[in-house]
Amino acid sequence: MASSALTARVVMLNSRLRGGGTDLQCLALAHGLRAQGWEVEIAGPDSAPLSAQAPSLQTLPKFRPLQIFSLAGWLRRSRARIVHAHHGDDYWTALLASRLVQPRPRVVFSRHLAKSPRSPLSRRHLFAEADAVVAVSRFVAQVLLEGHRDPASPVAERHHRPPCRVDPRRLHVIHTGIDTKKFLPRERAFSDSARRALGLGPSETVFGVVGGFDLPVGKGQRVFVRAAREVVHRLPKSKFLIAGTGSLAETLRADIRHHGLEDRALLIGQQADPVALHHALDILVHPQIATEAFPSVVLEAHACGRPVIASRLDGIPEAWAIGGLGHLVPPGDAQELAATMIGQAEHPAPSEPERSAAHARVEAEASPPVQARKVADVYRRLMAKPL
Repeated sequence: MASSALTARVVMLNSRLRGGGTDLQCLALAHGLRAQGWEVEIAGPDSAPLSAQAPSLQTLPKFRPLQIFSLAGWLRRSRARIVHAHHGDDYWTALLASRLVQPRPRVVFSRHLAKSPRSPLSRRHLFAEADAVVAVSRFVAQVLLEGHRDPASPVAERHHRPPCRVDPRRLHVIHTGIDTKKFLPRERAFSDSARRALGLGPSETVFGVVGGFDLPVGKGQRVFVRAAREVVHRLPKSKFLIAGTGSLAETLRADIRHHGLEDRALLIGQQADPVALHHALDILVHPQIATEAFPSVVLEAHACGRPVIASRLDGIPEAWAIGGLGHLVPPGDAQELAATMIGQAEHPAPSEPERSAAHARVEAEASPPVQARKVADVYRRLMAKPL
């Protein structure tokens, strides 16, 4: 347990706790900080899917203006030194509530999205008023500071992401972490069992995309299906798994029928055991064409020693470079993706030393203890400064 001179009370504000990546990262950080001696409480809903996983949950009302006064009251009573918000919807709540409390707690925002706020008011004032902003990747920091333009993209939200007013000295890049004690290389028998559970044969080459596929483009699953049509001609024993759920399901099924892949490409739904899923795959494919801040799924696959073929887009190369197994490809190019999938499948699988080294790199750079330590360092520097 760290000494009280080095730690303090932190209130994590999260008005959702529904189960998305931002919510999971918020909870992982809260538990990681508590393991280092910080007194961490979550201010959020009491009946959301992840509410039961929140340490010391303090219930927030649903109505946003009431949340401000409720949070301010809790900050005052708890004497919290830090209030840390993770969703864009919660930034103003944290900022305004902190201004109602004396002594004022320091305000920290985590930015998990590679997008700019829609409101010009927020772009001009929100991040400038925070005491610290934690960007989950260098690319996210770039979007905040400089903006980003991609007018040729088929995805409208990528055409123009304007910059925000933020002091670079208050902006910190800290990668989110994955549980490297869970995602790690396993023996062949584990992979064989995981494959049998999904009806996969030992001689099949298995590619997979893991993630939601909501309209308009999901995570590029339709590009993956187009690539699969080319791959199966060269690798007739290949299988293509699409794990997840979303509103593109019927469209993907129609694509699979159109390309004659009914016995090769399968929608397998949300998998309860993501570790087993990664070990059932030979190669993870992450063909994203929309915005992406820092994909945890790439880190998970690398931590398991699996090669990853991913789009060279936004924060994806930054996450991919940590593990470094596989290849990056141009986003949206199904032919290039297919050629790379074939080349990776025909290349020897990573050796045991290569798998272990990839896991070690992920553990050293993007695991919860590392993330918590870096965030705690930001907190300490803030608390050491006079208001």
